[in-house]
Amino acid sequence: MTGDKPAKPKKRGRHRNKKGGREAMHALRAQPLAVDPCPPGQIGGQYKPLSDNEISAIYDTAIRILEELGMGEAPAILVERAVECGANSNDLGRLCFPRSMVEDIVNKACKKFVFYGRDPRHDFELGGDKVYFGTGGAAVQTLDLDTRRYRSSTLKDLYDFARLIDTLHNVSWFTRCCVATDVHDNFDLDVNTAYALLCGTAKPVGTSFTVAAHVDPIVNMFDQALGGEGKFRERSFCKAHISPVISPLRYGEEAVEVALACIRRGVPINNIVAAQSGATSPATIAGMLALTLAETLAALIMVNVFMPGYPMIFSNWPLVIDLRSGAFAGGGGEITLLNAASAQLSNWLGLPSGIACSMADAKAVDAQMGMEKAISSLATGLAGGNMIYESSGMMASLLGASFEAFVLDDEMLAHVYRVLRGVEVNEDTLGFEAIREAITGDGHFLGSAHTISAMQRDHFYPTLADRSPPVTWEEQGATEIWERANQRVREILGSHFPEYLDPGIDRKIRERFNILLPD
Repeated sequence: MTGDKPAKPKKRGRHRNKKGGREAMHALRAQPLAVDPCPPGQIGGQYKPLSDNEISAIYDTAIRILEELGMGEAPAILVERAVECGANSNDLGRLCFPRSMVEDIVNKACKKFVFYGRDPRHDFELGGDKVYFGTGGAAVQTLDLDTRRYRSSTLKDLYDFARLIDTLHNVSWFTRCCVATDVHDNFDLDVNTAYALLCGTAKPVGTSFTVAAHVDPIVNMFDQALGGEGKFRERSFCKAHISPVISPLRYGEEAVEVALACIRRGVPINNIVAAQSGATSPATIAGMLALTLAETLAALIMVNVFMPGYPMIFSNWPLVIDLRSGAFAGGGGEITLLNAASAQLSNWLGLPSGIACSMADAKAVDAQMGMEKAISSLATGLAGGNMIYESSGMMASLLGASFEAFVLDDEMLAHVYRVLRGVEVNEDTLGFEAIREAITGDGHFLGSAHTISAMQRDHFYPTLADRSPPVTWEEQGATEIWERANQRVREILGSHFPEYLDPGIDRKIRERFNILLPD
């Protein structure tokens, strides 16, 4: 031994190359995404809150309800048509549906249809196992961008919400989310609501009609917007939100009339049953599912006895009230579980399903809002609802809508779609050769071709959520997410003014109707 110190092993450059790898990834992230890592339309159905036996028990009870208890207050025109198709009246004069009739209608009902946008890029197919998130609601208050306090919703708010979601990638359609409380005449309200949708977005839309007589004039306006008589029927870009069933187990005559008017004009129908646990339905989860399934089947029957196979979204939205106070509770485990189970039941029937989520009880853009929205959107997405309503913008137990919540929810939904997309397992993603290259080379994966590829394909990078260290966050102004979302909304509303109506057509519509939005 010579006493010399042993030579240190040579480093393989892991520290030398690490910075360069990070810089390469930062440069790549600055470029537009070549591949959307979490697009809408991911496959759902991974979460199954009900076993097969439980589904059968709930379904059998729903059938028994329709056979033995039936529906009250059925309009004469519906009774006549339903009896021709096999229904009967019981001793109480309630309209009852035999199991064979119900199952025949389910078998012949529409299973899939395309929900059109004014721009074909926004078309998507309803039915099957694909999941899409969109809006809903009828908020009478809006969270003001300046004061951060609630005020009455206006027609301008509705138009601004429409053009905001026109830019939000993960919100696939826009159902009017607020009521223009500054429009007092019911006909003007329905017309101006539809007009705001026409002007604000080219995505598929949804609205409601106060009475059946309003359907024809508004569809005529849609025809004008598309270029001529009958054009809307060819690309029916607007669906009608109708609640023909009043829980528990009654038909609403005016809503049935609206549905028939929509059928005559080719307006797809979103038949919504929105019972409330412990008030208009049983307080137990299973009992509520059985009753509301029966009621939504009654809505399906109502449509299909007049027009078999008509495009209808089977929308069973079981809602929850806080039994201590009687107040609606839009956020929480119970309403999440109920709507996830509702999606599972609708999918089991093979019908295009509509459910609800993200109806936060929170009034502010805060941690409560994030908690309530995230748990319900993820669970209902995993349960496989085809159209998941209320998923964006809704606050204050559906009494309010928030511009900031819209952009935050859009980012949240990207994360949900990423979870739904799941794990792709193949030779490349398992990465054996990439592991070999790392351990025999630089000792890390930063900047490798395998990492760069995965960076584009497998990962979503939020722009509103902050992932920086505390010191960086403080150096950049220590902004909270409400502030960042507020700024994003202002940027969009200050720059996105779509012109979806031809000026000549717009002029003719204004000559015909009392349009209250300024030119």
